[in-house]
Amino acid sequence: MTGYAELCVTSNFTFLTGASHPEELVTRAAELGLNAIAITDCNSVAGVVRAFSALKELARLRDEARAASDGAETGPTIRSRQVTDHSSRQTVQLHTLADSTVQIPQGTALPKLIPGARIVLTDSEVDWLALPTDVVAWSRLTRLLSLGKRRAVKGECHLTRKDLLDWGQGMVLIALPPDAMDHPVQTYTSDLRQMLRSFPGQCFLGAAPRYDGRDPLRFERLERLAHDTGLPLVAVGDVMMHRSARRPLADVLTCLREGCTIDTIGERRLTNGEHRLKSPSEMARMFHRYPAAIRRTLEIADRCAFRLDDLRYQYPDEARSGEPAQARLERLSQEGLHWRYPKGPPARIIARVDKELRLINEMGYAPYFLTVHDIVAFARSKGILCQGRGSAANSVVCYLLGVTEVPPESITLIFERFISKERGEPPDIDVDFEHERREEVIQWIYEQYGRHRAGLTATVIHFRSRAAIREVGKVMGLSQDVIARLAGQIWGWSSSAPGEDRMRDAGIDPADGRVALAARLIGEIIGFPRHLSQHVGGFVITHGRLDELCPIENAAMEDRTVIEWDKDDIDALGLLKVDVLGLGMLTCIRKAFGLLRDHRHLRLTLANVPPEDPAVYDMLCSADAVGVFQVESRAQLNFLPRMQPRKFYDLVCEVAIIRPGPIQGGMVHPFINRRQGKEAVEDLGPAMMEVLGRTYGVPLFQEQAMQIAVVAAGFTAAEADRLRRSLATFKRMGTIGAFRERFISGMLARGYEAGFAERCFAQIEGFGSYGFPESHAASFARLVYISAWLKRHHPAVFTCALLNSQPMGFYAPAQLVRDAREHGVEIRAVSVNHSAWDCTLEPRSDGGLALRLGFRQIKGMREEDAIWIEAARGNGYPDVESLWRRAGVRPDALERLAEGDAFASLGLNRRDALWAARALQGPKPLPLFGTDGEGGAEPEVALPAMTLGQEVIEDYLALRLSLRAHPVELLRSRLPESLPHERLDRATGRITVAGLVITRQRPGTAAGVIFLTLEDETGVSNVVVWNRVYKTFRKAVIAGRLLRVSGRIEREGQVVHVIAERVEDISPMLSSLGEPAIDACDRQVAAVDHTARSAGGSSARHPREQAKQLFPSRDFH
Repeated sequence: MTGYAELCVTSNFTFLTGASHPEELVTRAAELGLNAIAITDCNSVAGVVRAFSALKELARLRDEARAASDGAETGPTIRSRQVTDHSSRQTVQLHTLADSTVQIPQGTALPKLIPGARIVLTDSEVDWLALPTDVVAWSRLTRLLSLGKRRAVKGECHLTRKDLLDWGQGMVLIALPPDAMDHPVQTYTSDLRQMLRSFPGQCFLGAAPRYDGRDPLRFERLERLAHDTGLPLVAVGDVMMHRSARRPLADVLTCLREGCTIDTIGERRLTNGEHRLKSPSEMARMFHRYPAAIRRTLEIADRCAFRLDDLRYQYPDEARSGEPAQARLERLSQEGLHWRYPKGPPARIIARVDKELRLINEMGYAPYFLTVHDIVAFARSKGILCQGRGSAANSVVCYLLGVTEVPPESITLIFERFISKERGEPPDIDVDFEHERREEVIQWIYEQYGRHRAGLTATVIHFRSRAAIREVGKVMGLSQDVIARLAGQIWGWSSSAPGEDRMRDAGIDPADGRVALAARLIGEIIGFPRHLSQHVGGFVITHGRLDELCPIENAAMEDRTVIEWDKDDIDALGLLKVDVLGLGMLTCIRKAFGLLRDHRHLRLTLANVPPEDPAVYDMLCSADAVGVFQVESRAQLNFLPRMQPRKFYDLVCEVAIIRPGPIQGGMVHPFINRRQGKEAVEDLGPAMMEVLGRTYGVPLFQEQAMQIAVVAAGFTAAEADRLRRSLATFKRMGTIGAFRERFISGMLARGYEAGFAERCFAQIEGFGSYGFPESHAASFARLVYISAWLKRHHPAVFTCALLNSQPMGFYAPAQLVRDAREHGVEIRAVSVNHSAWDCTLEPRSDGGLALRLGFRQIKGMREEDAIWIEAARGNGYPDVESLWRRAGVRPDALERLAEGDAFASLGLNRRDALWAARALQGPKPLPLFGTDGEGGAEPEVALPAMTLGQEVIEDYLALRLSLRAHPVELLRSRLPESLPHERLDRATGRITVAGLVITRQRPGTAAGVIFLTLEDETGVSNVVVWNRVYKTFRKAVIAGRLLRVSGRIEREGQVVHVIAERVEDISPMLSSLGEPAIDACDRQVAAVDHTARSAGGSSARHPREQAKQLFPSRDFH
């Protein structure tokens, strides 16, 4: 049989061009029996690692199939519940394992993967396929691409013929000239000959069919060109898709790229679906007159010996002043023993340090720990608060290095779980920094290691439902109002196409042919990559040149550079990533420590906050945790009274349990029931209880799930770790079911119950989305305790620091201020004579502290203006004009201050201050009409007073909160049937509540259930909206700002829920708050003219749109 290697394949990582995922292309190549496949995206290697991972997964499937056919023991057939389809990246049901297996012919070898790129030059008509033959050639290719990307803006690559001549050594270069039928070959013949002279024996001429009926003549001309130039002819398919069914999607991508619609695409439309992968026999028939062109594909594939797993990554050396890395790490650890344990370390700590250092030495990981140490040391030298977490961040060594403040005695960390010969890679150490100062750390890393040795990991931005609807709808010619209605039906980060019901709700007939096609294309494009962005903080740092491993390009942010691969890609290749992450709570804690030092003379650090304070745990047990790190979500607030945390390890479990892994694995209820004594702890045997003893026989943490795979399912340590690292690939390929079969079969064979085994594996699947190990939970629990301690003992300080660290957390400033007032904190309004940019604390006569709101609370206010106002204040401003003259701020800043009622301390109400501010920016009067002419003095203007409702509206417009009244308080007379929230704890049966929506949560693990938090003037209520009710009242649930909910009370201990049966959107009522008042003569008093506002105000006219801008909720999907 004739062999063939496809050397020209464009994946969808040539954005808006390729119509298939790399995984699909590799899988299809295996099905067709191709000898090799080259992934050659335009000036990019972003998709090659996904193809590499897919090929490894296909090899694993093949090996397992062979083992099964040889009579290996198989377990019972257990249906996989859900996997992610590798075509659409959407979750689908699999009925049997056979449904997920790839149909590869028996005995067929898998194709060889050739990583490469299609080099598109700015000064030549000819494109070149660059296929590296060895590691050195790969390094040249990645440096060539880095050169072109670094000299261009994000997403572009500017390369010239000279660049290719400088860097093309060692690569097979296949020319792809313009169509020989439409372009005279003389225009680019010299380019081909020049390249051949520079790289003799490396250059070839690609013959790509166009499928337009003229291919025989085209091939003849290309053969003559090959003869004239000396470049041997080689067959290429110019592949854009794995199957021809993707042709309509390819046309949609062309429209998006070209900015046209499907009706105006014209000749840019693909004339057929032949840009697909073809079998060797098909290609042989097409090139039957040129068999040498087919044979050369195999020769080139054989020459390209480079494989991605040939890449050898070296950590930075981290030696200093001739001191080797291991010796330096041991010295720093000894120093840490002295300052961490001034009275001398316990014997078991010394033993653990020796054991960890010995293992680190055996694995050669000392440079990695020192890299993290140096980053943390820099942050500490600049006063930047930081805290390490990750799989080994809570080791004794990291504690001694100052990477973490979690004492090793507080958790049961087994170091070998994270560093072992079986694992074969360094563990994760993530470091959280203050989110406002993380950029200082990032720039230090660039300066320390150089941009050629350090780069941020990429993040692939995919099409999701809303963007897919907008883009495909536009291409398919749907009207803007139809697109807006369809997109408006999507809530959150949905990854599914709109169903027929959603179309009918939007006024669209799903039976219409064009609409049906648009819906299908929307479903296909979801999950396609749109562009590369930057990871939140994952750095790859190397000893040698990073751009010899992977191309580096400019990020959209100034002074940032990123590599082309995402975190799954670098995991697949074993590259080191150090996560430099931003955490808002660290900013808050640092600011709180500063306020305590200034006002209470307390010098606190993350390490010396008084531990295990019963008063702090009492507060948490009563779910008084608004603003507290990690436990302020609705689910956590509901769980705290049931959990009743009384010690630090309880907080570790609390942080970890409301996560995808335990929830998806059904571990939450068994854990809490056993903790409360409602059910007995099941004895699972000594081996399992050693793993699960502290968590009542229930796995909560990622490392516990992996240990179960070893202890109870018969996996080796290496296999369990491979399962952990490969979950993302399994989900993309849709092949996780095979591991599920083996895992559950192994547990059943060892006597465990089927239900427990299924829950354990479901938990592992949940960790595939977001793994949460015990070490992570311990680091977070430390911050939970510190933030709770601040809230309990210094509520004014804590709230002030929270407001100065916004945006962060679940709650907006209005809710934080309300909670502080409920805790007895006096909140003082923004004042031009007292406020600074940040919120501040002012002493009270009783020795307490009042919180003064800062100028940062005023929407549209600039920090620069606030600084000038504070600097020029002196003994205070007597009026608006004096502030304008002394501080030199712009007139629009005066308007922002007036709208924020910041002149109230001068005796000016909002309207008078706004009038005075606008008078300052008016044109000077003409001489005739001035005070020296005939104009005379203008009479004083008496502006009518604003109603309380109007003041509240203006407060929310300018400050996003009001200290005067709650909006529901002003509407209470119109809501006679609604029960105030403070009376819910005594209510029974069916009730009605009303309130502003402050948060909506729709966890992916909650089977479509939505949790609403409603707020009125007396407090908050928790509303549970089951999926059936949500479908009935969908618009109100996702769009309403003021809701009236009827339902029944459900109570469990201190936790009270309203189970919604009816949801009504009464947001239009909010527009009545600003209605004009009636004076004594029954005349309407004009309201504030909102239309005169600039960008700082609301331009919404419809009541629902006004409500969205005035009272926004924080939604979490």
